[in-house]
Amino acid sequence: MNNKKQTRRGPATDNVAKFTIASDGTLLAAAATLLPDHKPTKLKSLLRHNQLAINGVPTTQFDAPVHAGDKLWVNFDRSFQVFSHPRIKLVHEDNDIIIVDKGYGVLSTAAGRPSDDTVYNIIKKYARGFSDKANVYVVHRLDRDTSGLMLLTRTKQARDKLISNWSNMVIDRKYIAVVEGKVEQPEGVIKSFLAENPDTFEMYSTTDPKLGQLAATRYRVLQQGSQFAMVEIEIKTGRKNQIRVHMHDMGNPVSGDRKYGGHPSPINRVALHATTLSFVHPITGQVVTYHSPAPPSFTSLVEGTKKKKS
Repeated sequence: MNNKKQTRRGPATDNVAKFTIASDGTLLAAAATLLPDHKPTKLKSLLRHNQLAINGVPTTQFDAPVHAGDKLWVNFDRSFQVFSHPRIKLVHEDNDIIIVDKGYGVLSTAAGRPSDDTVYNIIKKYARGFSDKANVYVVHRLDRDTSGLMLLTRTKQARDKLISNWSNMVIDRKYIAVVEGKVEQPEGVIKSFLAENPDTFEMYSTTDPKLGQLAATRYRVLQQGSQFAMVEIEIKTGRKNQIRVHMHDMGNPVSGDRKYGGHPSPINRVALHATTLSFVHPITGQVVTYHSPAPPSFTSLVEGTKKKKS
């Protein structure tokens, strides 16, 4: 039988043990091997009450696949908490990274002022339900007005690896935007140096490399309507407000983006969504890819029918 190491996780009143799974199989079979003093009925009760977690992710699925080296967490006192939030969806979590799908209007971080309603604080609170010493680290931010996929890490080691080698480890970052007007070219690349106005904090394009940082935005038209177009956008550099500035430069500001030349949108939001995130996992070295479809309201906007913001 594999080594059995007990650790304290979650509030001090919880009795949570952490085991290493020895071989590939199913969750229930692995639990039976690691907890030989538990009868099948007891194991099923733990499972049913959300007291088993694979790599920190609670599950009630008895045949959930597990692999050698995975961590099985068992809370002998109560159910593990399950993440729930009306504006943030938990897409993936493991021992090292957390992927969320952020709703429109939610801040990534507090931006210099205290706030509990940020992705960072909400996810940190969730992580501390497993351990009162747990922390999370924001690897990249999305604007408040942008929805979609966002990456955080559980450890400083994972964060530092990603940030120090971002351009090589991030394979693909795609966005979907609805922009105003007719896009003249079906696809293209916009390049400029992006600088920030110190008085307004707005970003702008310049040809002077001494003033800003190089940014490149590749776009492709997916659907052209009478007043709006849906475009797929790929970025490598990820400068502040990069997509919004470059769409404005192109003469097709993002719908609803009044900060960068857009008009108020019929869907009452900035129509920009982070839809694809693919990168090298900082610890396992495997390439991982996550997708989040654009809100249905984007399609309705291009096709000329109104729907609520999403």
